[in-house]
Amino acid sequence: MVAERKDIWASGDAYEPYVGRWSRIVGREFIEWLGVPPKLEWLDVGCGTGALCEVILASASPSHVVGIDPSDSFVSFARHKVTDPRATFQVGDAQALPVADASFDAAVAGLVVNFVPDQAKAASEMTRATRAGGIVAAYVWDYAGEMQMMRRFWDAAVALDPDATALDEGRRFSVCHPEPLTSLFHGAGLDDVQVRPIEVPTIFKDFDDYWLPFLGGQAPAPGYCMSLSEDRRAVLRDRIRASLPTRDDGSIHLIARAWAVRGTVP
Repeated sequence: MVAERKDIWASGDAYEPYVGRWSRIVGREFIEWLGVPPKLEWLDVGCGTGALCEVILASASPSHVVGIDPSDSFVSFARHKVTDPRATFQVGDAQALPVADASFDAAVAGLVVNFVPDQAKAASEMTRATRAGGIVAAYVWDYAGEMQMMRRFWDAAVALDPDATALDEGRRFSVCHPEPLTSLFHGAGLDDVQVRPIEVPTIFKDFDDYWLPFLGGQAPAPGYCMSLSEDRRAVLRDRIRASLPTRDDGSIHLIARAWAVRGTVP
């Protein structure tokens, strides 16, 4: 059954051109919104390839950033890519963070909360790891709305294959909306919980720039794409190509919206 397919997180090289490049753009606005003072300690939960860690290092002047991710491959990729001595990476579970209580000034999670089986436990763990007065924050894609790169993909996939509905992130991830995110952070005992949208342009130089990352097999949409036969994949490709707003120079201009949430540890 297509609904039983597992999400794959193994290749940083495949994930980066898919959403890593867009996550960095969202991450810059996200970190600016948090307004955490310099020279403090950060925890990046579900750090993946290190995209958000790089943004923290470049724009927040931290004293130290610890990135934790359950994927050995992603942690290895991040260690080789992010060489700043202020950053360290380790394998770990968001539901049982391998860190001491109250050991960070800010705990963040970029594009990961929806993939954690026990989201309430993850939010509570991030709160536990953060000092009183510190910030706990996260952002997730607006899969059901204006994460247009993925929305175009799934709308076409479901039109051709109704069984793909079960894999559509817009339907799978109910937490990726303002109200559930607010409830999640209130449930973790955080104060002054706020949610806001962050929208960034996603400009593809041509159709290949849009399509080829879906052939990397990483994350739900590329995983589904590569599960298809070559013939079915070609039909999906052509349907998506026809739906995209392609300009005279071949470029494709879309937007990506993320929902960001933050709270303060009492």
